[in-house]
Order: sequence, then C-alpha cells, then structure tokens
Amino acid sequence: MTNEIEIDSSKFQLYNYEYSEPAIINLKISYNEFFEKYLSKNQACLIKNIAGDWNSSKLWIKEDSPNFSYLQQTYGDSVVSVTNCDRQSTYNQQPVKWKFRDYLDYWENRISNSNESTLYVKDWHLKNENPKDDFYDIPLYFASDWLNEYLIENSIDDYRFVYMGVNGTWSPFHVDVMTSYSWSTNVFGQKLWVLFPPGEEEHFYDSLGNLPNDTTDVKNKGKHFEIVQNPGDAMFVPSNWHHQVWNVTDTISINHNWINGCNLHNVWKAMEKNLMEVKIEINDCSDMENFLDHSQLMLKASFGFNFKEYFEFMLYIAMKRIHSLKKEEDIKLFEKYSLGRNHTEYDLRSIRYTLLDLINHCDTKELGCFQNLQCPPEYLLQLIDDIL
Repeated sequence: MTNEIEIDSSKFQLYNYEYSEPAIINLKISYNEFFEKYLSKNQACLIKNIAGDWNSSKLWIKEDSPNFSYLQQTYGDSVVSVTNCDRQSTYNQQPVKWKFRDYLDYWENRISNSNESTLYVKDWHLKNENPKDDFYDIPLYFASDWLNEYLIENSIDDYRFVYMGVNGTWSPFHVDVMTSYSWSTNVFGQKLWVLFPPGEEEHFYDSLGNLPNDTTDVKNKGKHFEIVQNPGDAMFVPSNWHHQVWNVTDTISINHNWINGCNLHNVWKAMEKNLMEVKIEINDCSDMENFLDHSQLMLKASFGFNFKEYFEFMLYIAMKRIHSLKKEEDIKLFEKYSLGRNHTEYDLRSIRYTLLDLINHCDTKELGCFQNLQCPPEYLLQLIDDIL
C-alpha cells in the first residue's frame, strides 16, 4: 500500500519570496500545507520527531550512544571520506579515505580522549552501497524528489548521504550543490544551524569575491537565524539559503539533496548565473570555434549540470508524468508513495515554465548537443501542452 502525495491545485506560479524565521512544526501538518507554506515559498523549517521509527534510530543507537558494535559488524568494511575539522586546518584540505571500522575505532577512543583530532565522515552514499538496507524512510514531505528519482532509476548516482561526526565537527558556510533543496535528519545527537536567507551572503564576500568558511565572528553582518536540531528532527533547507552547521554533540544524520517542481526554476536561474561566470572566466577564448560547447563542459564541472543534462533530466521526469496521465496509472515514488493527479499536472506545468527559458536562451540553438535529438525541447513542450 502506498501513501498518495497530493496538492489542492495544479496551478503553477512563482512567488516573490518573503523570508521569515524558520518555523518549528510537527508531524500533524498535511503534505498540502507543507507544500504551500514551505516548498513553494522556499521557506526553511524544522520538523520535529520525524525519525523515531527508523531502523537507524533503533539499531545504530544503544543506551544514548552510537552502537559501535552493530555499526562495525554491519558497515565496517565500507570506505568513507573523512574530513579534519580542527580549527587550525582552515577546512581547506581534501578529505582522506578510511575504512569505516577505523573511523569507529577513532570515535570510541575520542570519547575518552578529547585531545584527538576533530574528524567528520561526510557525503557517505550508504544507501546506494546497500540499496536493500532500509535504515531510514523518506519522509512524506520530501517524497517529491525528482533528482534522486532520475538518478537512481537511471543508475547514474544519487544525492543521499550519511554524515557522522564527533562533537565539534562542522560544515563551513556554503550553499547546497546546484542550489538544490536539502533535508537533514538527526538520527543521533544535536546540531546548531546558522541559516542565511538568499541574498544575505552578499554581505560576506571579500575583495577577491570569496566567501569565508566560518561566519562565527561576522554573522551579524547579515540577517540570519539560529536553529537547534535534536535527535529525530528534520531540517529543511530551501534553495539558495547559505548555512553553516555545527555538531554540538557526537552526531549521526541522514541527508538528501533534491530538486522538484517548486525549485526547478531556481536551479535553472542559478545555472544561468554560473554559465555567465564561466564565460567571463574564459573570455579570452571567446573567439574559439567551440566556445559555447567548451563553456558547457566547464558549466558541468563547476555546477553539476549543463544545459543538455538539465534538459535530459526534465525530459525523463516529464515523460513519466505524461505517461501517467495518458494511462491513468500512478507514479510510484521510492516504493512508498504515489503521485496524485494535481501534483502530476503541477510538475508538468513547472517543467513547461523552465523549458521555455531553455528554448529561448541564446545559446541553446547554437549548441551542437541539441542538434538531432530524438525529442528536442520544442517537441517536449508540445507534448506537455497536448496533455494539459
């Protein structure tokens, strides 16, 4: 049996965002209310007590401490990326690869020896490594996750991560990859989030155009909010919200980055901006024959998507939803949810809006990668118009 995610209206609209202090909400909120108040309006919030029934909450924790024995036996042979968060490291060094069992040994030792380095396991694709291990459930509110829907179903990659860090570990001041949404749920421990609404990061650029890693001493330059996240709580970070995160205690969290109909256009605008920066950087090559194609290669490297890949992403999501409406068949999401009709139509309207921007962009018709496509952007636009 699946739970339907549905909204009251399939109408698509862009909002003039007015950012307020992140709300602290409970599980009684409906999906439609969450969609209207937080997803579509790009508003951060904290959802309480979302992970109490997860297997990770039961198996990874024992007597208010990480269950080191279980973690060793179950995942000890995995290779993880470990980052040194000592303040003097300035957070610029590359992470190193460890066997997870070695990190667990370090963690146990550090509990009794706080002089050890402050090491953080980050960006661990544990679910991708163990697809049959149901150590967590995707919360209802985050089930419309096109990015992982697309990547997983096409065996490309995923943006599902586990983080484990001792007290004092931290993530530097940043915006999430591709300016995507993110959610982060604490399985164990407590985090302190410092969140800056879009645009506030402008206060922190130095004369060279760089942002600081740490805003602790300068955060009052910009509007910001501080949120304490406890075990079981999920933090929703919308597009373009810069943030810095501290692990107040030893902490385990599960995170997703994701894109859906509410932030598809935000990501597109961020990609356009990134492309402009790429072109400025390589402006001395602007006379070369394949300048636009080369710009797209660099866009992919710096942003994570280029125009063609973003179109292929939209095409895949759109065709699934067109097929669903034609055949009156449910779209299953992560084996637990189904997509309601209004939501399906909303998704297509969102794609249509961003697709028009792609079609009308001055580079699109000049790029060789868009020539001779079996389904070019204009044809997808017609398919969407026909079904709506």
